[in-house]
Amino acid sequence: MWKTIFRRILIMIPEVILLSMLVFLLAKAMPGDPFTGSINPRSSATQIEHLKQINGLYDPWYQQYWNWVVHLFHGDLGQSYQYHEAVSNLIGERAINTLWLSLFTMVLTYLIALPLGLYAGKHEGKLPDTIIRVYTYVTYCIPFFVILVIGLWIFGYVLNWFPTTGSVSANAEGFGTLGSRFFHILLPGLLGALFGTVNIVQYMRSEVIDAKHSDYVRTARSKGVPSKAIYRHHIFRNSLLPIAAFGGYSITGLLNGSIFTETIFSYPGMGMLFIDSISYRDYTVITALVLLFGILNLLGTLLSDIILSIVDPRIRIS
Repeated sequence: MWKTIFRRILIMIPEVILLSMLVFLLAKAMPGDPFTGSINPRSSATQIEHLKQINGLYDPWYQQYWNWVVHLFHGDLGQSYQYHEAVSNLIGERAINTLWLSLFTMVLTYLIALPLGLYAGKHEGKLPDTIIRVYTYVTYCIPFFVILVIGLWIFGYVLNWFPTTGSVSANAEGFGTLGSRFFHILLPGLLGALFGTVNIVQYMRSEVIDAKHSDYVRTARSKGVPSKAIYRHHIFRNSLLPIAAFGGYSITGLLNGSIFTETIFSYPGMGMLFIDSISYRDYTVITALVLLFGILNLLGTLLSDIILSIVDPRIRIS
């Protein structure tokens, strides 16, 4: 398996190179520049032109790309035009917040979705199954940002149960910082988990229904194996196979899909940083983030295959 993983990583290299070129060119094709409107409004046009000149914005695109790649291989992602800070440090600070939120959302998603899918499949056609299916259909029909806005309005503003902005309270100290951080990610994480359960519940329900009518389950029942043991040791494990295949995509999807959540909740993570960098034409931050998101998607594909091979040793990635 390790040889296959190494070969897959080698295949990713040309994909990352092509992705980096597309990202760089698209960022440069955006109208505007990072200096107009972001510096002293009394600055003259000559001063703005000078800033563009010394930052190489008038150089040919291939020269700008080459300089960017050279710095990239030296671990230098550039300097943010808007925040006047190294892009690597800026992303590192925001990545911690996004990672906390994404991990919490993912854990909640599976803790909610797997039991619901198993329970719905076990009680196929009965009232619990109908209620769970209605829940998934309604949730699937509502756009994610609508769920976030409604949840923020009800629980954040009307009931005032949760904070509506930030990642930690300004007056939090010591261990209180961890409690404050958890309190800030609780509402967006829960809303994200409720939305993310839809596909997993439907997949799990379908697999459980197929599995409980399979030959090996009939054989286990004929041998007198208790129903709970059949569901726990046979049906549940075999039903996890297609869900495990999406495990890597779920992780990277949460990291990449945090834009809506972080923007609506003003949560200072990579998603909100990405939106701000587009608004300010902060090219160095845009290219670094999109390239990072693209690499995460490629790694998510490989991670899904690895998880699938672990869940079922009979499957080998190729």
